[in-house]
Amino acid sequence: MQMIRSAIFQIWMYGMMMVIGTIGLPCAIWSRAGAYWVIDKYLDLVFWSLRVMCGLTYEVRGTPPTGHAMVASKHQCFLDVLILVKSLPQPKFIFKRSLVWVPILGIYALRTGATTVSRGKGAESFQDMMARIAANKSEPGQFVIYPQGTRVLPGVKARYKEGVYAIYRTYDAPCTPAAVNTGLFWPRTGLIRRPGVAVVEFLDPIEPGSSKDDFMGELEHRIETASDLLHVEAQTKFNV
Repeated sequence: MQMIRSAIFQIWMYGMMMVIGTIGLPCAIWSRAGAYWVIDKYLDLVFWSLRVMCGLTYEVRGTPPTGHAMVASKHQCFLDVLILVKSLPQPKFIFKRSLVWVPILGIYALRTGATTVSRGKGAESFQDMMARIAANKSEPGQFVIYPQGTRVLPGVKARYKEGVYAIYRTYDAPCTPAAVNTGLFWPRTGLIRRPGVAVVEFLDPIEPGSSKDDFMGELEHRIETASDLLHVEAQTKFNV
């Protein structure tokens, strides 16, 4: 039964993305604030549907940054993306350039100031991305990056890429680490959405000016330690 509910939710979520995204397109084109407003209303519907259909809710812990800031988050599934977008005032993401062509999603991502990157092009792509980050860092918002570069299964350890330090140094803003347990409830593959409470926890920020070794070590330690604790808590409470 949970699988059936999850499948219905998945169809509903993407169907409403097309409907609400299309209806709200004039607002998004008119202003960046309009794009954020449409996204926020869509997410209200998504999280309501997720609770009603699948019994899954979410909790935000800590203090989400505001103003000119950077967020370096653990990434386990699409759910943590949705929670970050909902909890940050003006989130700006790095995402694959190919996603620009995804209907509705690509338009709203670009309208909210996302930075695209072409995977597989090595140093040239990275330099191009850094140039655009430097050029756009004066725009208001919270720049979100996944320091491991991809989704990582709960409990699995993966290398933190050093590019996150280059972005931290270029963006010149406090970097707030974020821990998650979302992958326990919304697996990376498959349709099942398990009941419980998914958590995104904002940790104490790392101020600008740290050395590479200090920054990378502190970032990984904070995120991994907090995420492990969230996993144990969720497994104890919800048996996931």
